[in-house]
Amino acid sequence: MNATIPGALRAAAPVFADAAAAFIAANGFDKPTLVISRDRVAAQYDTLQAGLGQAHIHYAVKANPAPEIIRTLVKKGSGFDAASRQEIELCLGQGAKASSISFGNTIKRASDIAFAHSAGVTLFAADSEAELDKIAKHAPGARVYVRLIVENALADWPLSRKFGCSASSLPALLDHAVAVGLQPYGLSFHVGSQTREAAFWNPVLDQIAPLWHAARAAGHDLQLLNIGGGFPAFYGQTIQAPRAYAAAVMGAIRARFGDVPQIMAEPGRGMVAEAGHIVAEVMLVSRKSEDDLHRWVYLDVGRFSGLAETEGEAIRYQFITRHDGGETGPCVLAGPSCDSADILYEKRPVQLPLALRDGDRIVIRNCGAYTSSYSSIGFNGFPPLDVVVL
Repeated sequence: MNATIPGALRAAAPVFADAAAAFIAANGFDKPTLVISRDRVAAQYDTLQAGLGQAHIHYAVKANPAPEIIRTLVKKGSGFDAASRQEIELCLGQGAKASSISFGNTIKRASDIAFAHSAGVTLFAADSEAELDKIAKHAPGARVYVRLIVENALADWPLSRKFGCSASSLPALLDHAVAVGLQPYGLSFHVGSQTREAAFWNPVLDQIAPLWHAARAAGHDLQLLNIGGGFPAFYGQTIQAPRAYAAAVMGAIRARFGDVPQIMAEPGRGMVAEAGHIVAEVMLVSRKSEDDLHRWVYLDVGRFSGLAETEGEAIRYQFITRHDGGETGPCVLAGPSCDSADILYEKRPVQLPLALRDGDRIVIRNCGAYTSSYSSIGFNGFPPLDVVVL
């Protein structure tokens, strides 16, 4: 099977050695398996850091929490964005210093705040008075950054509803942090996952910059601008090379914010997605009727076993089979479980070879992010993803 990037797409993708694809091509697998390369993650870290310059990377652990990846990034000098006690413990267990970890979830158990504080974590996110009160009680004197809601429809996976406070709420929250003994240390936002062009950041930065300047003018000595994630991975559509993309974002920040003492970036997808691929099996190819225009192709991996990001068909994965190069036709792609929601692509069918049959191997490219971390239960008896870290 050819497990390299198709020639028509090679120019659009950053050029790295693809150890994961080579491993898949050389081995057999009896269940869906994610193969991911630590060396590729390390190379992506170096490339992003070169573009980000003064900004410090805090890897979003949720993207792929494999201990080997965390350990690799510790050695590179990365910080970490943790969303739970378990993620904090994971990072500490792999050698990260507590001072390199931020507790970035705005929804935290009081007991987990207390644990993080006792472990030496000093930086916490909040977006409400109630969360600030919890932090003040269980991590007295901590540094806090306030997350803001932003409006941006340009990301493939917008993140604008669940987290953040409104711009009008910010002054009162900063004042409240001071009143309860916390240190208002900065602001944070998220442009949305898979923001494919650096220019798409500009409308969001235009929203945040006046709030930053107003808060400092009001006497809050803000030090940290947490720009979150959004750094894209290659899924078939042209994206900028990661270094150039990161540098463009930093240039836009300098133009609007001036000299910011500390900038934190939280790449997740952009760090690990292209480092890994899933190898799976075609379980069935069928049609619902003789005149059905679309074949149905069922895989042994689906939305409940790692491919949750096909929700809304937001992330469009690429597929490689041994029949590539032959005639293709439109397919509805689905997972194996007895749940009618386990359909990956239907609104926009995928083009797959007409020669595709049950038993064929299929490789799903650039799945290093948000697959193994979404696959942990074994719904309907189908096993969660095996993970091989090279």
